[in-house]
Amino acid sequence: MVLSGVDKMIQLQKNTANIRNICVLAHVDHGKTTLADCLISSNGIISSRLAGKLRYMDSREDEQVRGITMKSSAISLHYAEGNEEYLINLIDSPGHVDFSSEVSTAVRICDGCIIVVDAVEGVCPQTQAVLRQAWLENIRPVLVINKIDRLIVELKFTPQEAYSHLKNILEQINALTGTLFTSKVLEERAERETDSQAKPHSEQGEQVYDWSAGLEDVDDSQLYFSPEQGNVVFTSAIDGWGFGIEHFARIYSQKIGIKKEVLLKTLWGDYYINMKAKKIMKVDQAKGKKPLFVQLILENIWSLYDAVLKKDKEKIDKIVASLGLKIGAREARHSDPKVQINAICSQWLPISHAVLAMVCHKLPSPLDMASERVEKLMCTGSQTFESLPLETQALKAAFMKCGSEDTAPVIIFVSKMFAVDVKALPQNKPRPLTQEEMAQRRERARQRHAEKLAAAQGQAPPGPTQDGGALETSPNEDEPRGTAFLKGDEPDVASVSRQPAPQEESGQEAFIAFARVFSGVARRGKKIFVLGPKYSPLDFLQRVPLGFSAPLEDLPPVPHMACCTLENLYLLMGRELEDLEEVPPGNVLGIGGLQDFVLKSATLCSLPSCPPFIPLNFEATPIVRVAVEPKHPSEMPQLVKGMKLLNQADPCVQILIQETGEHVLVTAGEVHLQRCLDDLRERFAKIHISVSEPIIPFRETITKPPKVDMVNEEIGRQQKVAVIHQTKEEQSRIPEGVHVDSDGLITIPTPNKLATLSVRAIPLPEEVTRILEENSDLIRSMELLTSSLNEGRNTQAIHQKTQEKIWEFKGKLEKHLTGRKWRNTVDQIWSFGPRKCGPNILVSRSEDFQNSVWSGPAGRESKEASRFRDFGNSIVSGFQLATLSGPMCEEPLMGVCFVLEKWELNKCAEQGVSDKQNQGQCDLAGEGQGEGKTCHIGDENQEQQDGCSELFEKTSQKGDSPVTDCYGPFSGQLIATMKEACRYALQAESMPCCQSEKVECFRKR
Repeated sequence: MVLSGVDKMIQLQKNTANIRNICVLAHVDHGKTTLADCLISSNGIISSRLAGKLRYMDSREDEQVRGITMKSSAISLHYAEGNEEYLINLIDSPGHVDFSSEVSTAVRICDGCIIVVDAVEGVCPQTQAVLRQAWLENIRPVLVINKIDRLIVELKFTPQEAYSHLKNILEQINALTGTLFTSKVLEERAERETDSQAKPHSEQGEQVYDWSAGLEDVDDSQLYFSPEQGNVVFTSAIDGWGFGIEHFARIYSQKIGIKKEVLLKTLWGDYYINMKAKKIMKVDQAKGKKPLFVQLILENIWSLYDAVLKKDKEKIDKIVASLGLKIGAREARHSDPKVQINAICSQWLPISHAVLAMVCHKLPSPLDMASERVEKLMCTGSQTFESLPLETQALKAAFMKCGSEDTAPVIIFVSKMFAVDVKALPQNKPRPLTQEEMAQRRERARQRHAEKLAAAQGQAPPGPTQDGGALETSPNEDEPRGTAFLKGDEPDVASVSRQPAPQEESGQEAFIAFARVFSGVARRGKKIFVLGPKYSPLDFLQRVPLGFSAPLEDLPPVPHMACCTLENLYLLMGRELEDLEEVPPGNVLGIGGLQDFVLKSATLCSLPSCPPFIPLNFEATPIVRVAVEPKHPSEMPQLVKGMKLLNQADPCVQILIQETGEHVLVTAGEVHLQRCLDDLRERFAKIHISVSEPIIPFRETITKPPKVDMVNEEIGRQQKVAVIHQTKEEQSRIPEGVHVDSDGLITIPTPNKLATLSVRAIPLPEEVTRILEENSDLIRSMELLTSSLNEGRNTQAIHQKTQEKIWEFKGKLEKHLTGRKWRNTVDQIWSFGPRKCGPNILVSRSEDFQNSVWSGPAGRESKEASRFRDFGNSIVSGFQLATLSGPMCEEPLMGVCFVLEKWELNKCAEQGVSDKQNQGQCDLAGEGQGEGKTCHIGDENQEQQDGCSELFEKTSQKGDSPVTDCYGPFSGQLIATMKEACRYALQAESMPCCQSEKVECFRKR
C-alpha cells in the first residue's frame, strides 16, 4: 500500500515520461467504479475492505442511490514498480447511455483507456460505443475482463467451459476492433485514390487497377487484445483479485524450468504440457488434454473457491500455507465466504498490481502522443492540417515535445465545467493547526479550566488570564466573562482554525474547469487566451501580421477570443480538491475562475496562432425535452439563473426559450432528465418547479401517397375518391390570393403586390438526405466562405483538399439527383436549411435571378445576384424559417427540396433597388459638380419613377428606404411571403407526415 501526499504528487507531475492519463470505460454495471475503488485503496485513500462498497468516485447522492455513475471524476494515484515511480491520473466515467457525453469529455484528455467487460454479459451495446469513442479519439485501449467469480458462483462453469467462454469474449471485442481498423484503412485508401485521380498520369500504358484493400501492408500486430501481449487482465474486482498471464509465467518458469518467454506465448491458447518430456505441445482434442491456461491457472482458482464455499477448513489452510500467505483471525473465522476469498486472493493476486502494471507498460505517456491525433485535434470542420497557417502548423512540435520550458507555448483544453460547493474549495476549508498552535491552545484550555474550578469554589482572586487579558465580571452573572464559554463542551485541542468566512452566500456553487495541459506549464496568475469554437487564428494573423510583443490588453479585438487569468489551479482527488501553484505539461487538473469565460468546453493558449480543438464527439443526442416553469411566477428570475448554471454544468443538456416564452430543457434520456431536474431544484435554482410531460422532437417531411391501407389491402376507387375530396378540402383552407396549380406549384404575392413568388416542394431521395446530414460540417464551411466573400473580406485561398471535398460532395449529389425532374438541380442549389447546413435545399430556377452555393468557392457571383443581394438574402431567410418550423407541428423539416420557379419583381421594387445604388453614384458625382447638375438614370427609369412617385412619397419624406410602405420594409415582406409559400407548398403535396427523430437517433447508435 502506498500512502502519498500532495507533495509527492507534485513531484511526480514533473516526470512527464512516467505519467499515464487513463479513463475507465464500460457498459453500465460492468464494474468500473468497483475497479476504481480497488485501485484507490492501493494508495491508502480508502480501506481495502470498503473497496466496491464505498464507491468513492460516486460523490453524488443520486449516484449512490441508483448504483450507477453519472459524471466523470478524476483522481491521481501513485504506483511504484522497482525503481520507477508512476503518476496515474485515473478518470472514472459513466456507463449509462444517457451520460455518454461524460465519456466524451473524459476520452479527450486521456492517452489510454481501460475497457471493462463483464465475463458473463460479454460485449454489450455501450461497450461498442465506448470502444468506438476511444478509436475516434485515437487513444490506446487495454482490456479488463471482470467478474470472473460469476462464472464460478452463478453459472457453475467448469474451468474448461470458462476458458471457452473467455475466448469467445475476446473474439467478439477483437472483431469490433477489426471492423474499426478496416474502415479506417479503406477510408485512407479512398483518399489516396482521389488524390491520384486528381494528378495526371504520365504513363497511360501502365495503368493497372489495384484490387487489394491495402490491409496486407498495414501492421495490426499491436491492434488486437491478446493475453500473451500483456494487454488483457482477468479480474474479480468485488473479490479484490486479478491477474495477467505474465504473473503465472514468472511463477511457473521457476517451478517447471521452462523459459518465461515460452510460457508467455503458450499460457493462452490451445497448448498443453508434457510433464515427462517437459515440453509444450499443441492440444490434441481427441486425447482430452487441458490447455495450459486451464491446467495451471483456472483450476487453482476454482479449487480455492470450492474450498471456501464448502467451508473446507483443512483445504483452505493447506492452500494458504502453500501460497505463503497470512490470513488474520477475523477473516479466518468470518461466516461470509466472500470475506475469506477477498482476504486470500487480495494477497495472492492483488488486482491493483495487475491492472496498474498493465497500464504503465502498455499505455503511452503524454510524450508518445501520435502525430495523427495532434493534426486531428487542430483541424476543425473540413479543414486539413496543410491548410492551416504556418504559425499554427509550427505548434505541432510543441504538442509532440510536451515541453516545460519557459519558451514553450501553454496549451490547455477544457473538456467540461463542473460545479462544486464553495465550501469544498481548498481556500474555504479549515486550515490544519501547527504543533505550536496546538500546544498554545492546549495550555490555554488547561488554564481556563483551572480558573473555572477556582471560581466555582470562590477561591479565585481576580488576576490576569493566560492570554494576558484580565478576568472581567459579567454584569448579569457572578462568573468571570473569560470563563463563560466553558459552560458548553470544551474546544477540541486538535481542531482546526478557520479562515475568515467567505463572502459568498451559503450553498453557492463554484465552477471548476476539467482540463489537461498539452504543452507548457500552467501557473497561477498567468494570463492566457480563451479560444471559442468559432475562433480562427487567420483572423488574428491578418490583424497582427507581424506577430505581437505588446501587452495582451493592447491587442486589437478578435472575434471569439478573450483574455483571462488562471486564478486557481487544483489537483483533482476524487471528492477532494488540493491547491497547486503550477501544473507541468501532460497532467490533468482543475482550473477555477473560468466560469465567466468558458460555457462548456474551450481551448486555452498563450499564443493566438493556436486553433481551437475540434468539438467533442457525443454518441447520444439530446432528444427528450420538457417545459419548465416555477410554481410561483415571482421566482422566474431564479429559474432563469438556475437554468443558465445547469447549462454550464452539464456538457450535453440544452436550454431553449420558445417563441411562446416557455423555457425548455432538452436532455439525452429519462435518467439524465431526472438528474437535471434534481440539480435545478436543489442546487442551481433552489425553487419549486413545474415540469411538463416529456416531448420527443419530430422531423416533418413528405412521403408518397400509400397504395395499400393499414390491413395491407389495395386502396379502392372509393377510397381514392375520398382522398381526393380530402385534398380539395385541405386546399380550400388556403387563403385567397394564393394560387395553387394542379402539380403543386404555389404562387403568392407580397402584401404590397410588388413581388410574386412561385414555389414548389419536392421530396428528396433518402440517399441525398443522408449525404446532406453526413456533410453538415463541409456545408457549414462552404457557407462561411461564401459569406466572407460576399462581405468583401480578404480570406486565405481555399485549400486544395478542401476544394476536392467540395467537388466530391457535389458529385455525390449529382449521382443521386438524376432524371428529368432533377435536371441541373445541383448547380442551382441556392441554400441549405435549416441553419444553412441542414438536410433541406433551396433551388433557384428563376431566369431573372440566379445564384448558387457553388459560386462562393468557385468564383464570383453573378451581376444580378450582386444587384439584388438584399432581396436574395430575404428569400433565403424565409426559406430558413420555413425549414426550421414546419406547418404540421412546428418541427424542423427533413428531406425536402423547395424550388423557386419564378420570382417576379414589380418595376417599382426594381426602381427602389436602383435608387439605392444610383443615389450613391449621384452623391459621389455631385461632390465635384454644381447644384444644377443631376445624375440621370435614363428616360425609361425616369418614367417608372414618375409612376411610382405617389406610392413612395411619404416614405421618401421620412428618409427611409424607398421600398417601404404601410406593410413594413419590403425585405421583411419577402421573408414572410417566402416562409408562407414554402409552408403552403408543403401542404399542397399529397401526404405530409412526421418522422420521429428518436428512431433515427437509435439507428445511428
